[in-house]
Amino acid sequence: MDILTIGEVLIDLTQTGKDEKGIPQFAANPGGAPANLAVAAARLGAQTAFIGKVGADAFGRYLKEVLAENKVDVSGMAVDADHPTTMAVVSVDATGERDFSFYRSANADVMLCKEDISDEALKAAKIVHFGSVSLTADPSRTATLDAAARAKKMGAVITYDPNYRANLWKNKEDAIAQMKAPLPLVDILKVSDEELPLLTGTTDCESGTAQLAQNGIRLIFVTLGANGVFYRFGEKTGHVAGVPCKVGDTNGAGDTFFGAALSKLCKEELDTLTVDKLEGILAFANKAASITTSRHGAIPAMPTLAEVEG
Repeated sequence: MDILTIGEVLIDLTQTGKDEKGIPQFAANPGGAPANLAVAAARLGAQTAFIGKVGADAFGRYLKEVLAENKVDVSGMAVDADHPTTMAVVSVDATGERDFSFYRSANADVMLCKEDISDEALKAAKIVHFGSVSLTADPSRTATLDAAARAKKMGAVITYDPNYRANLWKNKEDAIAQMKAPLPLVDILKVSDEELPLLTGTTDCESGTAQLAQNGIRLIFVTLGANGVFYRFGEKTGHVAGVPCKVGDTNGAGDTFFGAALSKLCKEELDTLTVDKLEGILAFANKAASITTSRHGAIPAMPTLAEVEG
């Protein structure tokens, strides 16, 4: 297995417009950053698996089907008979930017337990990936950190995307502390230009990533929206320009970028990776993210390998 992702899978009720009476219309899109990343990487040729928890309901069955249809191994997905599948309502403004409202205080994704993540699944993966939404509450927080620590000991490359969603945390201070907690385990980190100052206290990519690298993180990406990506690879830093597009919505763009990058990096060894090769991978990832941004939804908008290479 190239990439195992752990964390939330949920229904994004995404606003699609309004009817003739002005009533907002929503589409039930599959979502959740780790699930999105698993699909993005699978569509681009990587072997991926996903471990998370859904409810024993129609949305849960639908999410499992969607991942399986996209060639993601769902044998490790757990079903919770007592808690419903998690939902997020995603409103999109005129510029394509998103606003999230979550329905998950006692929902299935938060109920992921240590016992749901087997050593066999971790051992089989070259890369084990997670995000910070899993860290907002227990038992999923403990389960995720435990799995990352176990996978690290087994020799997996650990990748992390701290997605900041303010309304999922008690307060900003708690969010920052919990988002920072896994950093010493991480080999490859992706942050957005909005999350960099949360974790480092600076908007400067050079000094911010230098600070993050002190945790032992070997490769860091700072995504800059339409402006592409800044990277730090050991002592080397650089910038790879974005690919312009007409924005449909930005939902899933960061997951597509990271999934695309990891679909290539899972075939490489970090010890022998060159800067030229890395910049080629990031150009590929920027193009994949641009295609997703030009469309609507997250998973439904993600490109195939033929589309990115075409």
